[in-house]
Amino acid sequence: MMRIGITGHSNLTAATAELVAGELREIPKEQRDDLVGVTCLARGADQVFARVVLELGGTLEVVLPAADYRQRKVKPDNVAEFDCLIANASVHTMPFTESNRDAYMAASEHVLSVVDKMVAVWDGGPSGGHGGTADVVDAARERGLGVTVVWPEHAARL
Repeated sequence: MMRIGITGHSNLTAATAELVAGELREIPKEQRDDLVGVTCLARGADQVFARVVLELGGTLEVVLPAADYRQRKVKPDNVAEFDCLIANASVHTMPFTESNRDAYMAASEHVLSVVDKMVAVWDGGPSGGHGGTADVVDAARERGLGVTVVWPEHAARL
């Protein structure tokens, strides 16, 4: 069983989400039968990854940063997608009542503690705040986890 985690930007353009999905489909080629994707299920890279894992026949594990994550952070135009993905996953909720930067980093640290490798949908820039993509990539590398960076040519953020 191969457990792959995801970190990445939440503000991908629609065209970039399609480019990223194409690259993500190529990463777990040998592990498709026993692939487990672990994600915090944020909009953008995490949800693209979750869809690809399910499409490839893998199983999905979601680590929610806090008890209020869905009602506080999932925007109305993303609720249906979020609910569909989470309905097809096992869910672990971190022991935070409020979604904030500390909860996001703790959730990412939990992901790092249960995966064999990480994928980062990342433009290489610094984090926009504690717990952002660059912080998670740094933490993964400090743990000695392999990190595959995905940022296709012509990729863009909103």
